[in-house]
Amino acid sequence: MSETEIRELDESTVQRIAAGEVVERPASAVKELVENSLDADASRVDVEVERGGIDGIVVSDDGVGMTEADVRAAVREHTTSKIDGLADLESGLTTLGFRGEALHTIGAVSRLTITTKPRDADDAATELRYEGGEVTDVSPAGRPPGTTVAVDDLFYNTPARRKYLKTEATEFAHVNRVVTRYALANPDVAVSLTHDGRETFSTTGRGDLRSAVLSVYGREVAEAMIEVPGDDLPAGPLDGVSGYVSHPETNRSGREYVSTFVNGRYVTADAVREAVLEAYGGQLAADRYPFVVLFLDVPPASVDVNVHPRKMEARFDDEAGLRRQVEGAVEDALLDHGLVRSSAPRGRSAPDETSVRPDDGAAAESERDGNEAADGVQTDAGDADNGHTARADAAAVDTPDGAVAPDESDPAGADAGGTRPGGTGSTVASEPTGSSDAASTGSVDANASGETTGSDAAAEAETSGTSPRTDASRAADRDDDTPESGGGRDGAEPTAAADAADKFDGPTEQRTLTGGSVDRTREYDSLPAMRVLGQFRDTYVVAETDEGLALVDQHAADERVNYERLREAFAGDTTAQSLAEPVAVELTAGEAALFDDYADALASLGFYADRAGDRAVEVTTVPAVFDETLDPEDLRDVLASFVETAEDASGRETVESLADEFIADLACYPSVTGNTSLSEGAVTDLLAALDGCENPYACPHGRPVVIELDDDELTDRFERDYPGHGGRRSG
Repeated sequence: MSETEIRELDESTVQRIAAGEVVERPASAVKELVENSLDADASRVDVEVERGGIDGIVVSDDGVGMTEADVRAAVREHTTSKIDGLADLESGLTTLGFRGEALHTIGAVSRLTITTKPRDADDAATELRYEGGEVTDVSPAGRPPGTTVAVDDLFYNTPARRKYLKTEATEFAHVNRVVTRYALANPDVAVSLTHDGRETFSTTGRGDLRSAVLSVYGREVAEAMIEVPGDDLPAGPLDGVSGYVSHPETNRSGREYVSTFVNGRYVTADAVREAVLEAYGGQLAADRYPFVVLFLDVPPASVDVNVHPRKMEARFDDEAGLRRQVEGAVEDALLDHGLVRSSAPRGRSAPDETSVRPDDGAAAESERDGNEAADGVQTDAGDADNGHTARADAAAVDTPDGAVAPDESDPAGADAGGTRPGGTGSTVASEPTGSSDAASTGSVDANASGETTGSDAAAEAETSGTSPRTDASRAADRDDDTPESGGGRDGAEPTAAADAADKFDGPTEQRTLTGGSVDRTREYDSLPAMRVLGQFRDTYVVAETDEGLALVDQHAADERVNYERLREAFAGDTTAQSLAEPVAVELTAGEAALFDDYADALASLGFYADRAGDRAVEVTTVPAVFDETLDPEDLRDVLASFVETAEDASGRETVESLADEFIADLACYPSVTGNTSLSEGAVTDLLAALDGCENPYACPHGRPVVIELDDDELTDRFERDYPGHGGRRSG
């Protein structure tokens, strides 16, 4: 037989490769051990971790426990008491664990100690030590019935894997997420989590789901949860849907608080999450997510959870039917509480409102009444009955200076090019032309004063042929993806797409915002020389260059300008604004646990806060962005963004890199959006500001700002060089 390069791996290498599929990080080990405890009929599970689980993990329970023979067998590969064979897999799983890999694979990459005693046993407990895949010692020990598993020096023998663990805070965030989900999934089990000797949360185990929500998310969230009874489902594969979803105004910027369980097992099912979000209709902005604790009862044979060793993915026989049932159940619950409407987002999920200043309070009152009548808005007394603040769509509120804060604003706080952080922070004065609040605060500001009197608006209406209307009344007449009425920087209604490129041509000379004449062809230091032709779909600037044709994404361009301005401002430490009174912000257990780790990073960005108990902080200073201050409650979203940033990076991230990600997100906040009509002066000012940027060719999130099509590419696309073309012309 000829020699071959194909060889069999040794057992030790095989074990470590297999362990990598099950134990990716400390949270993976915690997940497997907590599942074992729950399968062992535990009524109490305590999890303790050191340095995010990197240095140590201890999971203790009062379950059925094991004999010495049981524990010796349990650490061997592919041994389990939970299934007998393939038939059990095909008929449906009733336990969380079933692969027989957890203890063996965790022990292959750590130093593992298992101390266990069966229930009703008179003998001593058994302590087994398992290191690098080998049993090193078995001896008697003392402990009550149940099992304790201690994991030390995780990945000590796989340094490459240990090297690429994230920060301690990030690893703990993953651990907290795992333990939180199993605490919510099992309200009849008392679950606690302790990090570095400090208790993060502890549930009572009395079977009350709302009480479990209170323990892990806090009182504010618990009081905002709405029960989903799921007792009248449309036809589909589910036997039942139950749980809680939050009031639309109680939300976060990340999806980590959307927890869905199939037959008691936490799964990441896109179909379920999307169905929940669909049930909210237009009540949530695109970048906001509710708190969700939803349980689906599915016939075991119609769902497959054996998709991946982590057992966190699921496949369903009838996904379309599942979506229909979940959406119907959640929507019915929201409807019963009067929380689903067909209008723009409400409350904290809505973009900032635009303030309109008429010349006296009577005019404000008249206009407000007219808008309400036109929009068919009525006060919803049911909101007060449900313990929620009457929302802004019930009635506009007079401010001390006579301003009116209208309800309906464009739910599209930013176009697809980026997300808009926050959502409740500031009020931006309306431009005389009625342009959007996003456009009024950016680098291409169309109005220096930012205020409009009623007489000014009337005068403009007389000359332009349009009536002065609030942003609220206009918003009710438009779809999310259409240009804003009156949103142009020149005060004109946006033209049809076919006429977009011609809108800068007219009998009147265009002028810049500072009053100078517009030079259509401009030379730039970094950008190519451009002759502005117009806008395409009120989103892209179209310009002629020496080499061909250029398209500029106006949102990405303004975002780059704002990013560099913000970066300079933050570097100069001039962005903090002290609050007149500290604002108390309640955090979830996970957010509170992360606060201490990121307090310095928050302070470097302008968020100064002090602990005010285990679950709350008092914010004393917030960042000021382009003369606006962020809402103190945005601190929670910043914490979440820090963790997400750390998750994407490797090694030990610096505060500077985390801050840069935050600044990049903030840059979207005041940037002109797509579907916004701009005057030629505003366009040329934007291009001039873009040319002054360090990198004018990409937005801070990496999207292109300028795309240039040269003559050769245009010639190729129109096939102007086909054979004989030149000959006929010359003949």
